[in-house]
Order: sequence, then structure tokens, then C-alpha cells
Amino acid sequence: MSPIIQSLLDTDLYKFTMLQVVLHKFPQTHSVYHFRCRNLDDTVYPLTDILDDLNEQLDHLCQLNFKEDELKYLRSMRFIKSDFVDYLELFQLKRRFIKAGIDSEGRLDIWVEGPMVQAMMFEIFVLAIVNELYFRRIRSDAVLVEGERRLQAKVALLKTYVEEQKDSDPPFLVSDFGTRRRYSLDWQKHVIQTFHDAAPTIFRGTSNVLIAKEMGIFPIGTMAHEFLQAFQALDVRLRDFQKSALETWVQEYRGDLGIALTDVVGMDAFLRDFDLYFAKLFDGLRHDSGDPYEWGDKAYHHYRKFKIDTKTKMLTFSDGLDIERAWGLYQYFKDRFQVSFGIGTNLTNDMGQTPLNIVLKLVECNGQSVAKISDSPGKTMTDNDTFLAYLRQVFEIQEDAE
Repeated sequence: MSPIIQSLLDTDLYKFTMLQVVLHKFPQTHSVYHFRCRNLDDTVYPLTDILDDLNEQLDHLCQLNFKEDELKYLRSMRFIKSDFVDYLELFQLKRRFIKAGIDSEGRLDIWVEGPMVQAMMFEIFVLAIVNELYFRRIRSDAVLVEGERRLQAKVALLKTYVEEQKDSDPPFLVSDFGTRRRYSLDWQKHVIQTFHDAAPTIFRGTSNVLIAKEMGIFPIGTMAHEFLQAFQALDVRLRDFQKSALETWVQEYRGDLGIALTDVVGMDAFLRDFDLYFAKLFDGLRHDSGDPYEWGDKAYHHYRKFKIDTKTKMLTFSDGLDIERAWGLYQYFKDRFQVSFGIGTNLTNDMGQTPLNIVLKLVECNGQSVAKISDSPGKTMTDNDTFLAYLRQVFEIQEDAE
């Protein structure tokens, strides 16, 4: 079987931006990641059927190194530091840190455990592998035809929106955030190229570093939940973990990569920590759960409280979007904010088949549980309900707020 992952650049930019901070600030951190499929009842066949192929693909993955031209590309980014690229030159994922098997309930089980500077890099690769292996078995010409029909319908819709824009409107910016749940690498490339050719002023980039390099478009990304979650287990008070994470980010990037993620313990708790200092320092906020209109309105009132001109700030939306939802949000917020949209599954895996809703999430750091309390039902993830209850208590989060 040919390797699904053929380059260590075939992952999201935020893996590199987060890894650089981890390497510089807390390289000794030990971590545990756990796989979950959130829609097991919707699968055509059990995910355990791909286990042997998955283990073979993991063997391939752990033989990869960064190539010279890939390292040169990373060095060209002003926020990537030379010592970090030197580290990547020696980097190779270690097979002993990841195990794939079947759990006690007969489900596909994937665990990653090891130093965070290794373990965190498995996530996107593993999810892309699981997706492609799963969909290979139910692939047909009819599926590809339907996928192309849906893609062309999206392109036509995007062109309609281009025509509706007024010259005075701020840009409507859309990027691909779909590596982790893509149908395949080839399909993801096809989708991105199609959108970029059709509407280059709107479709500006991708989170996938390899595709950005190959196509000469912008790689997009800052931080993910795991970065902030790790601070729940580092040497800071639990109540201060968000402020410590944001401060660490600011000290590492000093003005670059200024979009902060807001929903590790919910938007309300985030805003209590996002004081005038952070509100001025960060370029904007990323939405990834909960009602996006309510979330954006809360952001607006928060900035206004500090007398900050919200037109200087960016709201990036990235939760379950399609083109139409993105356009609706753009129309609602365009007169108050700069807005951009990262669209994932609906771009890279809209084939007429039910996509997998899979995650590989950080659940433990330095021997201590960590958790995310999402603004959306079903997105909260932890392996320790006692710690989850304590986290809710510390941040004054009602259980029914989830």
C-alpha cells in the first residue's frame, strides 16, 4: 500500500507554530492524546476494519524526515526561528509513542503518549490517514462525480457573492481548514486549486503547509486548543492558565500570529481573562464552537468596553462552516470587524457520503488531566470527569452551558 502521508509538511501550520513555542518554553512536557469518533453510529462499516492498514501507514509515517526544500520553505516565514528549523532537520516521529488497537467496547482505539515535542505532531497525520483509509473502501466513480458537482456548485455560489460585493465592503476572505477530515490529499489539492482559480481575491489560503508551498498561496494558522490546554498542567494556577498561555504566545511571536482561540473553557470565561492588554496586543479572535452570532456580538461589546475600534480587529470563524453560512456571518459582521473564514469538512469532504467526525485530542499533560469545555454540546473532551467538574467550578461554568 502506498503511503498516504508522503511529506511532514502535509499538516496544518498551527502544528509548527505551537511546536515552536513548546520547544522553546516547555520542551520537557509529557503528553497523552486520545482518538475519538463522534459519529460512530453513522459509519458505513466499523472503523476497526482499517486497523491493519492504519498500523502499516503509521510505520510509513514514522520513517519520514523533512526534505531540504521543505526546511528552506519554513525558514522563509519570518515567525519561524532558525533554531526551530534546525530541530526539524533532525526530526522524526517515533513509532513507540503511538499505538492503534481495539478498545474494550470494540471500537478503534488510538493513543499517543510521549514528549509533547513529539506527540503533538501526530494529530493531523493520523486523522488524515484514518479518513483516507475509511473512504478508500467506499469510493466509486459516482462518488467522485457527486463530489465534483457539489464543488462546482460552491464555486458558482462564491462567484455570485463576488458580484454582490460593493467596492466599499471589506474583503470576504475564505481559506481551507480541512486537512484533518479530507477525503484524500489529491481531492484536497483539487478543491483548493479550483477555488483559488475561480476566486483568488476571496479564496486566499490553506492551513495545509505542503499545499501552500506547492501552490504558492498563504499558509494559515496560529494556535489550537491543545496549546492552551497544556497550561492547565504547567506551573501556573489553574485559574491563570489562559492568561499564561496568551502571554507565552505574545513573548514568542511578538506581534505575529495574533489570532487567539477563545473556547477552551468557553467564550465568557475567555473574555474575563482577555483584558485590555491582550485585547490591544492580539489582532483578533477565532470562533470554534457555540453560536457564532452570539460569540461575535460578545467580542464586539468586549472591545467596545475598552474603547477599541473593532474595525481594526479580525474575527476568524472556523466551526462547521459552508460557503453560505460564511457569507451570512460576513454580512452580519462586515461593518464592525474584519472577518475571515476557515472552512473544513464542507470543502474537503463533501462527496455525498457522511463524513467522519474524528478527533485526536490532548487529554493529559505531565501526568495531570486537561480538558476543553466547549461552547457546543458534544465537543467537550476529557478522560477525567472529576477534573472537568473542578475546571467548571474554577471558571464558574454551569454544566448545562456546555
